[in-house]
Amino acid sequence: MNFFKIKTSWSNAEFISIKLCMASIYILVGSYFHDFFKDYYMPLLLLFAITVIWFVFSWLKKMKASKQ
Repeated sequence: MNFFKIKTSWSNAEFISIKLCMASIYILVGSYFHDFFKDYYMPLLLLFAITVIWFVFSWLKKMKASKQ
């Protein structure tokens, strides 16, 4: 399977979900040792989960459209 060789064209607006996804997990990991963000673990995990699902759905939709 040529999974990593498939090319798609993405607009800047479509990268918002992956940027939010990565930013939320970076903040979560970076704040693990600090008490300042301890109240925000659940919202950050929720944001991460939502943006992962959003990004994967957008990516699969784009892949399906490019095959047709």
